Amino acid sequence: MIHQYINNGYHIVLDVNSGSVHVVDPVVYDAVKAVSDQIPELEKPMPLPAEVTAKVHEALDASYSEKEVAEALEDIQQLIDAEQLLTQDIYKNFVVDFKKRKTVVKALCLHIAHDCNLACRYCFADEGEYHGRRALMSFDVGKKALDFLVANSGGRRNLQLFFFFFPYPGARRNLEVDFFGGEPLLNWNVVKQLVEYGRSLEETHNKKFRFTLTTNGVLLNDEIMEFCNREMSNVVLSLDGRPEVNDRMRPFRGGAGSYDRIVPKFQKFADSRDQMNYYVRGTFTRNNLDFSKDVIHYADLGFKQMSMEPVVAEPEMDYAIREEDIPQILEEYDRLAVEYIKRKKEGRGFNFFHFMIDLNAGPCVAKRMAGCGSGTEYLAVTPWGDLYPCHQFVGNEKYLLGNVDDGIVNEEIRSEFKLCNVYAKEGCKDCFARFYCSGGCSANSYNFSGSINGSYEIGCQMQKKRIECAIMIKAALADEE
Repeated sequence: MIHQYINNGYHIVLDVNSGSVHVVDPVVYDAVKAVSDQIPELEKPMPLPAEVTAKVHEALDASYSEKEVAEALEDIQQLIDAEQLLTQDIYKNFVVDFKKRKTVVKALCLHIAHDCNLACRYCFADEGEYHGRRALMSFDVGKKALDFLVANSGGRRNLQLFFFFFPYPGARRNLEVDFFGGEPLLNWNVVKQLVEYGRSLEETHNKKFRFTLTTNGVLLNDEIMEFCNREMSNVVLSLDGRPEVNDRMRPFRGGAGSYDRIVPKFQKFADSRDQMNYYVRGTFTRNNLDFSKDVIHYADLGFKQMSMEPVVAEPEMDYAIREEDIPQILEEYDRLAVEYIKRKKEGRGFNFFHFMIDLNAGPCVAKRMAGCGSGTEYLAVTPWGDLYPCHQFVGNEKYLLGNVDDGIVNEEIRSEFKLCNVYAKEGCKDCFARFYCSGGCSANSYNFSGSINGSYEIGCQMQKKRIECAIMIKAALADEE
């Protein structure tokens, strides 16, 4: 499968099945298109048939010289021989029975507080309540959650081989816990207690906890920053960009804006972490389709690590992104990508999450097919200890998996998530982006299609554009090396 596009003057060819990315000149670009129209993929490398090369010449000799076309075909043949072009999709025929695959839990999203001190207009959690009741997680519930994580992350067996001890296949030493809400700082003492408890489990169980925190920043102070810098591997700081944009969507319950209250704290926090291991994370809506200005605003404030996510909302909401907004949004990503490259080359660059792509050493193929692991490797825990596939399913009783006392009891739902992979999704299996996005968000798929194996088409279009921009950026920055 071949995907081709032109962005910012770069002619880019993706061989989807092998993962190969090629930046080529126009004649090779056009020749690849002419060849792939006739031969979508090859079982194994072979010389291009004479009739294929003849048709390529017939199609391109009016635009290029015969010599240029011949040289382009030679380049294509070299890529075919190296198994970097027109390769066969070997994975669709050898997909394991995902329902039978052994999984271990490696990450928990602890809803430490179902409450919030802001009233964000787009909040899917209904001001932290998740359409239920306000509540704070007790230390006892959080303790049981960490015990559950350790117990279900795979153990260690004492078989001596070459004088070393080896873990069971699939056992996870590194475990992740995200303190989430609502607003986690409303329950700060319990956060600290749980970090301390988690650290006490590490040596005994041969585990290492990686704690993260997501906060709106209202309650941030020096003591919290110091603790986070010591114990939190990452922090996510919620800010929607320019003052007028942020304050429109992220006000206090009384209507006052939050920008002036939180930005100085975020700046101090980011600097205290040496501008590493954090993200300023925003949400753009229909009200700021010029969101590249908000990302640049982050950079001008001094932030180096940032993300800007599209709002996911029911179409009837006035701020919801609609199909007719997509052309403008795609242009905005292109605009942001050009500015991103410019600032990188000028030595004042920043990292934008959706433009960060590893073309050399990304996740393994199994991970690329199965996605984030929600419902299997990753679970959300409510303040009272219920287990859900992820934070966006919390409150949907259909997807209640169990609780921290009894563990997973709804095996049917867990099996449904085990089966979730890019080849099970009709909209993914023939998509060029499938090994980059891994099928996207299951919650968004469910909310907009009624099935976790469905698609959220608006989100898909944006994701594909971000991937194209990210690859183009790699090409542009490589020109400087």
